[in-house]
Amino acid sequence: MKTWVKIVVGLVVVGLIAMLLVYKFVYNKQHPDYEKAEAAFTVSARELYQAYKSNKAAASAKYNGKVIAITGNLSKVETVDSLVTAVFVFNQGDFGDEGIRCTMLHKFNDAANKLQPDGEVKVKGYCTGYNETDLILEKCSIINQ
Repeated sequence: MKTWVKIVVGLVVVGLIAMLLVYKFVYNKQHPDYEKAEAAFTVSARELYQAYKSNKAAASAKYNGKVIAITGNLSKVETVDSLVTAVFVFNQGDFGDEGIRCTMLHKFNDAANKLQPDGEVKVKGYCTGYNETDLILEKCSIINQ
């Protein structure tokens, strides 16, 4: 066999092995089960929001990227297509309500839509950060309904 054919065959074999490894360890990676995940922190919704309002850097270092359980009086539930968001409002800003927005897992959409405004609720979700108006929790579930 010629040298260039050996090089091409070698590159194809290395490419196939690389594709298999990417599939196995990256694409096929198991996602965390946020519903069953243990909350790293349990805090009232108002305290969590105030922590971000008063010192965003410290609160971000402490809470971002962690599962947090919050308890508070729900202000409203917003539904857009299949996305249901539970909202805890603590302030009125230039662009509307400011507070904590909890995007629910699809499994909890019906339960979230049945929640009453001004009723106390406990929600657990993955904290993705504060955008100067709202604290965002994703993949949320309702606990102790």
